[in-house]
Amino acid sequence: MKTRIVLCGAVLFLWCAGAPAANVVRFGHFPNVTHVQALVAHHLSREGKGWFEERLGPGVKIEWYLYNAGPSAMEAVFARSIDVTYVGPSPAINAFAKSNGEEVRIVAGAVNGGTALVIQPDSTIRTGADFRGKRIATPQLGNTQDVACRAWLSAQGLKITQTGGDAQVVPTPNPDQLSLFAQKKLDAVWTVEPWVSRLMLDAGGKIFLEEKDAVTTVLVSSVNYQKEQRDQLRKIVQAHKDLTAWIQAHPSEAQAMVVAELSVETRSKISPELIAAAWKRMELTNTVSLESLNRYVANAQKAGFLRKIPDLHLLVQEP
Repeated sequence: MKTRIVLCGAVLFLWCAGAPAANVVRFGHFPNVTHVQALVAHHLSREGKGWFEERLGPGVKIEWYLYNAGPSAMEAVFARSIDVTYVGPSPAINAFAKSNGEEVRIVAGAVNGGTALVIQPDSTIRTGADFRGKRIATPQLGNTQDVACRAWLSAQGLKITQTGGDAQVVPTPNPDQLSLFAQKKLDAVWTVEPWVSRLMLDAGGKIFLEEKDAVTTVLVSSVNYQKEQRDQLRKIVQAHKDLTAWIQAHPSEAQAMVVAELSVETRSKISPELIAAAWKRMELTNTVSLESLNRYVANAQKAGFLRKIPDLHLLVQEP
C-alpha cells in the first residue's frame, strides 16, 4: 500500500498520472470523517489488512491519494492520476457537466449529513438576513459546502458573487478555518465533520443550520477506468458496500480506526470524543438520491457554477 499526498493550493501530495493498471488501483479521499469508508480502508491498508486489497484478488495494490476538497480530486480524475475517489456531489456534478458527461460516474453513495453552518458563540445572528456584511468560510471554491452556502445565502435575499456581494464567502482550507474562527476573523463556517465538531469543541461555535439529509459523499469512478477495468470496479463497489455494512455493525471499532487514520493524515491529535460527536451527524449509505442531486444542480446554477448539464441518470451508474 502506498499513500500519496497531492499538492494543490494548500494541500500536499505527489502527482502520478497514467492509465489504469489491473494490479494497481488509485483511490482518492479527504481527511474528513464524512469519508469514513475511505478512512477505515486506508487505516487497514496501513496495517497490512487491506479491505479492498483482500477483495480484489492476489497482487492488487491500493495507492491512496489525499485531497483537501472536491475540485482538486476531480482535476486528478481528469488527469487520469486516480481511478476512483470519495468526493462531494457538487464537484462530481460539475466535472460531469464540464466533460459533457464523458469523464465521471457516481458508482455508489457513501455518507449523508455531517455538514453544518457554524457561527461564533457570542454571535447576534438570528436569521439569514443577519449574515449581511459577514465573513463565512467554506473549504474550497466550488466544493459541495461552498455551493450550498452561496445558494442558501442567495435564498435569504442576499446578493452573493464569487468575489463579494452582501456577504463575503471565503474559501479556506479546513485547518485554517478553525484558527481563523478562534481568532474571530470569521463570523461563520460552512463545513463538514470533523471540523464542525472541532469548531464547537475547540472554539465554542454554535450550529446555526445543519444539513441532516444532504448527500455529502459519493464514490466516483473515471469513465476510462470503468471501461478498461469494469470487472475490477464491480468488485470495488461491492467491497465498498460490504465495508459500509461492517462499519454500521461495528461503530466503536470503526471510530477507533478513524481516530488513528485522521491522526496520521492531519498530523494532529484526534480525540475519540471528537469522532463520537461527529458520528452522530452522519448517515452511512450505499445509495444516491437523484432528487438530492437535482437540488445540488439547482444550487450550483444559483451560485453561478453551472449552466446546462447532461441527464443526471447518465451520471449515476453502477458498473
